[in-house]
Amino acid sequence: MPITLEKLEAKQNELIKLIAKYKAESRTSLVFQPASIALAHGEHYAGVILKEDGTPDYHLVGLPGEIESATWEEAKTWAKSIGGELPTLRELGLERVNGRKHFQSDWYWSSEAHSSDGYAWYQDFHDGDQICYGTSRKLRARAVRRLAIL
Repeated sequence: MPITLEKLEAKQNELIKLIAKYKAESRTSLVFQPASIALAHGEHYAGVILKEDGTPDYHLVGLPGEIESATWEEAKTWAKSIGGELPTLRELGLERVNGRKHFQSDWYWSSEAHSSDGYAWYQDFHDGDQICYGTSRKLRARAVRRLAIL
């Protein structure tokens, strides 16, 4: 039985349909191990931060209190003094969604420096903007802690 262009195209169309069916039916399963997270008085659970591949990376916990007016360096020092760190931009985004009631409608420092010397990133909890500015600017800050997902 000779191979013809029509037979090859028919097989190709059959494969295209099988691939489409596979993609439509395939699902990714995320498995969360049971976790017991002890929150100290005033702490709040912000949620799970995902890895780049979409799998769970760690739990984010917001620490109580905030500093109302601090440079970036002062904010980082303050966060360490209460046993935490400033949140990353991704973490601030999660906090804006899940922990908004713990923040004023104002600007908050992130832990992330900008590529330009003397600048760092921060988030507005009013409209969600994330921008950078000079680290000598005085902004609010909150601290977080991270719990690995095992």
